[in-house]
Amino acid sequence: MDNVVPMDTSPQPFEIQLIPTHAENPGEASPAGEPVRAAVVVPTGETGASGYPRYAGDGMEADIDPASGTVEALLVDGAELDYGLTAVARPRG
Repeated sequence: MDNVVPMDTSPQPFEIQLIPTHAENPGEASPAGEPVRAAVVVPTGETGASGYPRYAGDGMEADIDPASGTVEALLVDGAELDYGLTAVARPRG
């Protein structure tokens, strides 16, 4: 019998960082900018309105595409993300 290792397809935790955007180039996250806030979010087992898995933790609730790490929807302390901030999600291990 072959040694087949099953691939783990369960959603993994992410760290969401809120990064200020450039005033000169709206919509672009500053590559040198420091996050103004970060949170580790874990899967809730629910699917969000966007159709992607829902993650929550440290005051943030997000729908994240686990394949690309794209934040599809985000609430910070129960409110929508402020203008001038970009949410970046990075896998946590």
